[in-house]
Amino acid sequence: MKEAKPADIYQLKITLQDIRPPIWRRVQVSSDVTLAKLHRIIQEVMGWFDSHLHQFIVDRAYYGTPDSEASYEIRNEKKVKLSELPLKPKAKFLYEYDFGDGWEHKILLEDILQPKPDVRYPVCIGGERACPPEDCGGVPGYADFLEAIRNPDHEEHEETLEWIGGEFDPEAFDLEAVNLGLRRIR
Repeated sequence: MKEAKPADIYQLKITLQDIRPPIWRRVQVSSDVTLAKLHRIIQEVMGWFDSHLHQFIVDRAYYGTPDSEASYEIRNEKKVKLSELPLKPKAKFLYEYDFGDGWEHKILLEDILQPKPDVRYPVCIGGERACPPEDCGGVPGYADFLEAIRNPDHEEHEETLEWIGGEFDPEAFDLEAVNLGLRRIR
C-alpha cells in the first residue's frame, strides 16, 4: 500500500500594515491547516489575544465565521484549507483583525517547501517588533500610545503605563516564547 504524501509546508510572511518600522513574522505551516487554525496561528505569532472579529480576504472572497447579517458572503473558515486557496509563491492575501481598530495584515506566500522530519509545524522562524496592545485604537491609537509611554512629561504617561501593566518595549520580539505558544495549538 502506498503511503500518503505529507502536506507541503507554506512559508508565510505576515506583516502588520501601515506601521513603520514594520512589525512582521515569518512562519512555516502545513498546507492542510484550515483558515480557522491559521487564524489561531496568526493570533499567537503576532501576540494578539483573539478578543475580536477577524476575516481573511483572498481574491475578493471573504473567509471567517459566517454571519447571516453580513452584507457580503463570508465562507466558513473551518471548512477551507490553506491548500485550497488559489495561492502560488509570491501571492498575497489579507487578514483583518479587530474591525474597530482595523488591524490589517498582509500575508505573503514566500515559498512552498517539503516538510522536514525533525520539525514540528507550525513554527515561527523570524520576526521583528512587538505587536501593538489590544484595544489601543488601531494605527493612530498605537502612535499616540507610543508617544505617551516614551515621554514622561506626556499628560497620559502614567495612566498609559498603568493600562499596559507598567512597561512596553515596542522593539521586543521573543522567538522562543512565540514557538512555545505555537506548541499549544499544534
